[in-house]
Amino acid sequence: MSEAGKFLIYCIEMYRRAKHIDGRAAYELFRSTGADGYVRRSYGALHTTGEQYILADIDGFMSREHVADRLACHSSGQP
Repeated sequence: MSEAGKFLIYCIEMYRRAKHIDGRAAYELFRSTGADGYVRRSYGALHTTGEQYILADIDGFMSREHVADRLACHSSGQP
């Protein structure tokens, strides 16, 4: 597995813990919003930063992609 792939897994797990959602919901959120590709493309810059910066950056990406409401559905257990 590539370093960017390992980093993506790390980010999904970190996001899952921070947002109190399960792993499947976090994975689906990353996949459906394109955040998975964003994290892979941004590996060079993001992997040198701290967790809070990474979380804020991913949230910013998702907000720019107009998917913030999907997080609320995942957190509440709704489809």
